[in-house]
This record gives sequence, C-alpha cells and structure tokens, in this order.
Amino acid sequence: MTERSTISKRPLPRNPERIRVGTSGFSYQDWKGFFYPREMKSEDFLGFYARHFDACELNFSYYRVPDALTLGRMVEKSGGAVEFTVKAFRGMTHERDAPRETIAEFVQALSPLREAGLCGAVLLQFPFSFRRQPSALDYLEGLAVGLRSLWEEIPLVAEFRHRSWVSEEALGWLGDRALGFCAVDEPRLGNLMPPLAAVTGSVGYVRFHGRNAAKWWKHERPEERYDYLYTPGELCEWLPRIETLAGAAKKTYVFFNNHFQAKAVANAQDLLAMLRRAP
Repeated sequence: MTERSTISKRPLPRNPERIRVGTSGFSYQDWKGFFYPREMKSEDFLGFYARHFDACELNFSYYRVPDALTLGRMVEKSGGAVEFTVKAFRGMTHERDAPRETIAEFVQALSPLREAGLCGAVLLQFPFSFRRQPSALDYLEGLAVGLRSLWEEIPLVAEFRHRSWVSEEALGWLGDRALGFCAVDEPRLGNLMPPLAAVTGSVGYVRFHGRNAAKWWKHERPEERYDYLYTPGELCEWLPRIETLAGAAKKTYVFFNNHFQAKAVANAQDLLAMLRRAP
C-alpha cells in the first residue's frame, strides 16, 4: 500500500477559476479522523468541505432521484462556495427504463443549483456493458434530447467504461451533439477505458477512480474497489492533460473517487498544490 499523503486541516488557496478540483461525494463516515474532526456531526460535513474545495460531485443522486429541498440546503450549507455536478439517476443510465416523469423530476430537483449558478454538469455514467453500437448511440441521443427539452442548456457529460467508445468517430459524434466526454483514470484492465482526455462539450471533466486492479472486479465491499492512493508521479502524468482540457473548455472539473478513508481528499489536495505550482 502506498504511503498516505498528508491531509491539510487548513483551507488551501483557491485554484484558478477555470479548473475546479474536488471529490466524488463528501458524506463519508470513514473520513472522520482523516479529514473531518472525529466529533463532527454529518450535517456539518459540507460546511467543512466548502472551506477546502470549491467543487463536489454528488453521487447519491445515482441511487435515488434527488429533491429540490435537499439540493437547496446544500447550497445554503456550502455558503454558495461550491459548484456541484450531479450524477444522473441509475434508471436513466444503467437500467435505462426511467419514464419521462422521472427524468422531469430529476431536472426539476436541480432548480436550486441552477438558480444559484452552481450546477456545473450532469454526469451520465454508463456501465461497462454499455458498448458503442447503434442502439447505444440512439439511446444516448434520445436521453440528451429529453433532458434538454426540460432545460435547454443543461451541461451534460458522458462517462463510459467500455473501450469501444475510444475512437475519433465516437468523439466526433459526441462533439456534434455538444455532449461532454469524461476522462477517467482507472486500472489498465482488459477493455476498460484508457486515460484519454478530450473536450467535446462546454466543460472538461476528469474522474480519478484509483488503480486498484486486484479489487476492481472482485471485492467483498464496493468501497474496496476505490481503496487506492495516487503517488505524486501518477498525478503528474495528468497535469498536461488537465491543462489541455482547461485550454479548450469553458471550465474543467476534476474529481477523485478513491474515497476510502479520505484518500480522495489527500489526492485532491496534492493535485491542487501541483496546479498552483504549474507555470
């Protein structure tokens, strides 16, 4: 296991406006003692998080459709200092059976973020089984049209897990529809996505999942997959890619999903420090 980076307990200087760095989720009990004070209550997590990061990817919305009241409270607790991206409900991406009413409910829930100017993007994360073929292209296009019929300028980013989406043709298809492409760092296994960075929509987007190859497919608990701490050298590999994205997109979001015991926090702070030192 790689030695843990030191997590700063004091807020660091903000990153340049064009690049926002944060973590995938913030409400983890196992972050107590590593990032959050041990005695801190869950309702105080977001306010503490907002002192350290200006972006956060919300993942709970994958498991249930969020409501406007919950997201409105998040805006209040963060003091308007955090931009949120929201993962789409699984009925829209994994099960692909969400009725129009559910999609409308999802978009309506984003109203507090939209009104506050804090909705950075909606992440459409598709499973490994979602391979590039005509039926998948038709579904993705239809979903985008449906979402934009409810919010014309909704920023959409697609994350793929299967390597079949790696081609100039696929990137061109996404660009023609102003659908963002999510760059990922994950184990170099089989047909998983390689570390490809591209801008096909209004925002650049990067997700660090960790490189725990041994636990990626076989694990007792889901969080084991994301038990990984990036080394400074591994993060440095991404600096030119992130700068390229930032130069082509209106804004670029970078999130760490290696959330086990706040390793995402440590690596997000590491990357922020590197970006501030970069010329």
